[in-house]
Amino acid sequence: MLTGLLFALCATVLNSGAGLLQSAAAQQTTSRTHLALRPLYLAGLLVDALGWICTVVALRHLPVFAVQAALGLSIALTAVATWGLYGIRLRVADRVGVGACVLGLGVVAGSAGGEAPAAFSGTAIVVLGAAAAALAVAAIAVWRLPVAWPLSLIAGLGFGGTSLAVRAVHVAPDAAFEVGQLAGQPATYLIGVFWVIGITTYSRALTIGHLAGVTAVFSVTEVIAPGLVGIVLLGDPIRDGWLIPFVAGLVVAVAGVVALANAPAVATGHPRRRHVR
Repeated sequence: MLTGLLFALCATVLNSGAGLLQSAAAQQTTSRTHLALRPLYLAGLLVDALGWICTVVALRHLPVFAVQAALGLSIALTAVATWGLYGIRLRVADRVGVGACVLGLGVVAGSAGGEAPAAFSGTAIVVLGAAAAALAVAAIAVWRLPVAWPLSLIAGLGFGGTSLAVRAVHVAPDAAFEVGQLAGQPATYLIGVFWVIGITTYSRALTIGHLAGVTAVFSVTEVIAPGLVGIVLLGDPIRDGWLIPFVAGLVVAVAGVVALANAPAVATGHPRRRHVR
């Protein structure tokens, strides 16, 4: 269990760094084509990939909701880093929001039972495939909206789906990953589908919204949705006597996200551009 927590925390730091790099690139261009060629954006993708590898390792040791709760701490890291880099003071409400996210998600992560994660059933695979198709349709429907939160929501569900798909890949505990073994499993392809949905909608959200708000909506969705799916479909264990703290932790974390989502964006684009160049 300790191994899973350590890798989940490493993924949290890497994901926060990736978001900062990708946001800096998004502030330099409004063109999706040019964004994909920005060195900062490509660097963000590389850091994101390293974070994903850490997430995969964590998911082999911990329930989905515990890993996602740890990843959700990137809300606080991103908020502090953003305001620190751009010289914006944290309001009292912002500090309370950061503290609520850390406390709430910490309690959620601590609610995880010590048993090994459960296996995916055939029904869960079908549900996961249907969810991927629904997200793709939803992404197309909201792509041109002038607000970022629907895209952030879909991005969170997309990346949350990758975590569930990783859990759906069946690999014997003592066996190494083999290409042939992975290629024969539908979950392997679902990982790619969910990732493409997540990264495209997240990148689009960054071009029309501010990082703190996008990260808040994205992160809480990435934590709660797959976490609840893991509990309902997989029977991911909650520690005995921790059901009430688990629910309370979710409520506190969501309250913190709401506070951070309402945080003011940078007043003008000049501080961002001066910093990233």
